[in-house]
Amino acid sequence: MSLLSQPGQAHFMAYGVKRNMVASNKKETHVGFPSSPHLAKTWVGRKQGHKVIVAATATEANVFPTEPLTKEDLVGYFASGCKPREEWRIGTEHEKFGFQLRTLCPITYKQIEELLNSVAAIYDWGKVMEGDNLVGLKKGKLSISLETGGQLELSGAPVKTLHETYAEIKSHLCQVKVVATKMGIGFLGIGFQPKAGLKDMPRMPKPHLEILARYFDKDGSVGIDTMCRTCTVQVNLDYSSEADMIKKFRASLALQPIATALFANSPFSEGKPNGYYSLRSHIWTANDKCRIGMLPFVFDDSFGFERYVDYALDVPMLYIYKEKKYIDCAGMSFRDFMAGKLPCLPGELPTLNDWENHLRTLYPEVRMKTFLEMRGADAGPLAMLCALPAFWVGLLYDEVSLQNVLGMIADWTVEEREMLRNKVPKTGLKTPFRDGLLRHVAEEVVKWAKDGLERRGFKESGFLDEVAEVAKAGVTPAEKLLEMHQRKWRQCVDPLFHELLY
Repeated sequence: MSLLSQPGQAHFMAYGVKRNMVASNKKETHVGFPSSPHLAKTWVGRKQGHKVIVAATATEANVFPTEPLTKEDLVGYFASGCKPREEWRIGTEHEKFGFQLRTLCPITYKQIEELLNSVAAIYDWGKVMEGDNLVGLKKGKLSISLETGGQLELSGAPVKTLHETYAEIKSHLCQVKVVATKMGIGFLGIGFQPKAGLKDMPRMPKPHLEILARYFDKDGSVGIDTMCRTCTVQVNLDYSSEADMIKKFRASLALQPIATALFANSPFSEGKPNGYYSLRSHIWTANDKCRIGMLPFVFDDSFGFERYVDYALDVPMLYIYKEKKYIDCAGMSFRDFMAGKLPCLPGELPTLNDWENHLRTLYPEVRMKTFLEMRGADAGPLAMLCALPAFWVGLLYDEVSLQNVLGMIADWTVEEREMLRNKVPKTGLKTPFRDGLLRHVAEEVVKWAKDGLERRGFKESGFLDEVAEVAKAGVTPAEKLLEMHQRKWRQCVDPLFHELLY
């Protein structure tokens, strides 16, 4: 996932983050937070021919704290994301399923490895390694990574306009398609694996994913399903201040079920309709309760950076990355880590890189790092991959649209927000809400998003045309697929792979 900001030193000095540190003698290249040892992201690279081989040590800084982290430091981490409007950017991520064109079965890790090697060789990407395993690619601020079940993820660069978003996604899909077609494989844009069972999904050789899999196994197959058989499209957006963050967090969290409905695209599993428009969204509701959900405290008067710190500290840890190794610390407390009392690393103190790693293991509908991450939408075709950032940029980066949203949701209750979160995956835009249906709210919200894009002045509103049609008709992408399945495809899901092939 791409970071959107590179904060200056002043932010950290103000919040007490620039503290006494002891640096190692190892050479390193910092990406993301060059002015703060606590926040340095390290990519250790070496030349091999004209390619850069990148070790996957992105979350460990080669520095050692001499003082414990304080709560003030953790608050300062979020404050470091504040940036003026002219520096706001758009960071889009999407995942996709690989499959064999002949059999429609999921592709194997060996095929993924061959694909990544070929893309690296042809298009000059650097390789990301974990030990001897190729687990991703990196080129400038773009990265390609692997999810637990072999889903291929593009994390886009922080860009200024949606035209740049479209260009980077289309270029990536074209590069992958050139290589994949020669290999007899394809990639599918949908929110849940429509045919393969959980036992049929490959597992990637990434140690931290094995730790996550063990942890989520306690929730049964549903926990593993969220890792192996789902695909999403997300957008990361900036904030200018704590007050701006609060407004954007509240607006986006309240409207996340509307995004889920508009982009609902996972009505099939194991070869048949599953009873949901977004099964991907639904199974998240059955996952580890302490790290998911609609975060009702975001709407409290006391909400701010510090309150989110309290929330994150209360969520049990999953892993730590130290000395090029992932250490399983599932269920342990970050508060104990800050006190040097972590059972698996007694006496060790965390850096802000450890804090950032911990934040990655929280999965609410909107997640804060040094930006806000919108997490409610299913993956889909290219047009919908671009429509998701367009939807949120039009609402959150335009003050008029943002105020319209805040005014609309001001009297929504906790119960209403939870109701929408729980019912929308099954009933979509037809979900009853107050005196009408959710489709009527969605239609108005999409209009505000379009108006917001128009006021930005970059001629971006066309990226919302497809979503506007969904809202107007009140028919989700999932319902269109179900209609084709019933009639055109004669109740067979196989044609879906051709319909949604990138």
